[in-house]
Amino acid sequence: MWHTCKPKYYGPYKSDTWKTPTCRSRCQFRYRKNYNEDKFWGRNSYYVLGNETDIRREIYDNGSVIATFQVYSDFSYYTKGVYIQKSGSKRGAHAVKIVGWGVDKTSGTIPYWLVANSWNTDWGENGFFRIIRGTDECGIESNIVGGHLIIYNAH
Repeated sequence: MWHTCKPKYYGPYKSDTWKTPTCRSRCQFRYRKNYNEDKFWGRNSYYVLGNETDIRREIYDNGSVIATFQVYSDFSYYTKGVYIQKSGSKRGAHAVKIVGWGVDKTSGTIPYWLVANSWNTDWGENGFFRIIRGTDECGIESNIVGGHLIIYNAH
């Protein structure tokens, strides 16, 4: 079981709570790019000031940013809506990708970050979650990293 074309074995993640998808053993059939051709490389990375305005500007100007936040036990049971930590104990830190922002349509007033998680598409909102924006919920606005890609013609 290999996670990429390049032979680098990580092994599947085991959990009693979530189903682990089967690992692919080779690249997609008839995909023309090899492993190295299909990678994106970063030119640089940098910290983004931990406030809503600067984070939104960074996403608007340069694309998604990486964030870390404190996970509480109630987060594991998230299924939809804007996450606001209400109960449970701290479980540890987790890195995620903030890809956008908006205002919740059901309430019309709750601002949120749109975040890509790494727990597969059967978790949350098809692998994504929304978390309240502008309050540094669970520390999500405190440690933000942006970067610039190197764009090759091969991509």
